[in-house]
Parts: sequence; C-alpha cells; structure tokens
Amino acid sequence: MLRGIFKMTEKVPSIRLNSGYDMPVLGLGTYNSFKPNEVGDAVKAAIQMGYRHIDTAWLYKTEPEIGVAVKELIKEGKVKREELFMVTKMWVHCHEPDQVEPACRMSLEALDMDYIDMFQIHFPVPFVDKERTKPTMTDYLDTWRAMEKLVDKGLVRSLGVCNFNKQQLERILKMDGLKYKPSNNQVEITPYLAEEDLLQFSLKNDISTTAYAPFGAPGQNYVSKDAPKLLEDPTIVGIGSKYNKSPAQVILRWGIQRGYAVIPKSTNPARLAQNMDIFDFKLSEEDMKTMLALDRGLRNNFQTFKWKDHPFFPYKD
Repeated sequence: MLRGIFKMTEKVPSIRLNSGYDMPVLGLGTYNSFKPNEVGDAVKAAIQMGYRHIDTAWLYKTEPEIGVAVKELIKEGKVKREELFMVTKMWVHCHEPDQVEPACRMSLEALDMDYIDMFQIHFPVPFVDKERTKPTMTDYLDTWRAMEKLVDKGLVRSLGVCNFNKQQLERILKMDGLKYKPSNNQVEITPYLAEEDLLQFSLKNDISTTAYAPFGAPGQNYVSKDAPKLLEDPTIVGIGSKYNKSPAQVILRWGIQRGYAVIPKSTNPARLAQNMDIFDFKLSEEDMKTMLALDRGLRNNFQTFKWKDHPFFPYKD
C-alpha cells in the first residue's frame, strides 16, 4: 500500500555532531501519541518513507511501542539499526548521579536496543518524583558527569540536553573536567519563537539544535485558545504559494536552512510524506528574513509551570 501512495525520497541530509556521528535534519516526533499502535504504525510508515531520526522520551511512554516497530522493520530487512538515529530523554526524577545509568538502562530495555544514539537531560529542573510535586537542588552539572560515563560504557553515542538556555549550556561548557560537550540542545523553535541568540551561540560552540513543536503544537493550546495559529499565518501561507508548498513545509524548510534539525510529530501518513517533501526547494534570503521577522517571543510550552522560581528554570526572561 505504501508503494502505491508514497514516493521514496532521497536520503535526508545530516548534521555532523561534535561526537563524530551524523544526525538527520528531519526526524519524527512521538510526543502525545496515546492510542494503541498509533506511534508504532507512524514509526513504521515514517521509516519506510525514508525517515531515520526518531525522537522519544521516557515521559512520552512511547519507547516500548517504538522498539517493537523498529525491531519488526529490522527483521523484515526494511532498515538496519545502524541506519537509525534514536533519541530519548531522561526524566526529571533521575537527575541524581546514581540514578542516571539505571534511567538509561530502563530506556534501552524499553526500546530493546543495545545503545542509544542520543541520550538527553529532558529538563534542567530536578524533582524527587516523576509527577514533579517537589523540586530538588541537584545540579545538572553533577547529572552531566554521570551522563558522560554512559558514553564510556558504550550505552550512548552522543549526549544532549533539552530545554536548556544559553547560560546553562555555557555553564556545562565551562565545567571542570568536561569530557564530552553537549552534542545537541532540543528546544521549542517556531517562526513566532525564533531563538536566534540561542541558535547562534550553539552554532558557534559546535552544539547542534533540534526544534520540537515547529508548528507551535496546534493541538495543545498551552498559551490560550485564541493564540495565533502558525499554519494559518498569512505571511507563511503567502511564501508557501510562491514555492507551491504548504505552510508546514515552509516552516520546516526555514528551520533547516537556519541550521537546525526539526522533529514534527504526526501519525498521519499523508502528513508524514508531506513533511518529508522539503528537500526540492530553497527559500530565498529575502523570504528567510521575512520569516525571521515574525518572531514575537511567543513560547507555547512551560507557560503553566508551577516552579518558575527554581534557579534552574530556563525561561525566566
């Protein structure tokens, strides 16, 4: 059926990480997929279309289903494990150094894999429990030192962080005895939240960036029900019409041309295929600037976060 509906796309370009590995610039996000088999079917469809970058996390509860789907495709000869770039994240209740390796091994077991391509600290604020009822003061630098040991043990190939700000990245880079720099910082980036300063700092310091929720998470509405909808923005729609591309394709292309990876989430095969179809055009310099001018600092995630006074909360500004 896939053969009849979708065309296979040429290999997705990759970013060379400071760890020496390559990360495809387009990946599949898997957050907010709760129906049985939903994420597994999406992963199977995506991989058969040419996706090789799959993003998950302990918090998403999608690791087991993703692991089963990948294993089935490997068994069928559709893909090899070494062709895939698997990303997962350690949740906030595992920041204590002695909890880091068990958290990693838990994800490895759930995915049924021998190694993780990118293992990330999901959020800089630590908590005593997974429900985030009580924060602690565990320093993410101590967590990072424990993360480095995962690379030495062959459990992880590259290390990263998620939702870290510029100052927090800088603090890791300056820590005593740093062995492995962060290879990636995964943050919310959209045309309404361009994060230009953070992006340029990361590029300068050889830290790749991945944008989650590149369309502004239209199904979540954390900001308000009246928040502007990126995919309906007349400027983006107009640019898309010039290239005969959808607003979603314009947003993804804009991100890749700025130098970061994108991981749009979808379980719809047609949208998965559309998101892949972004390598046959290039936005002009003028259109890139027009898109950047849409930035209004509109953050979708963490607006209702209870512990914003914690010293490690990344979005105080």
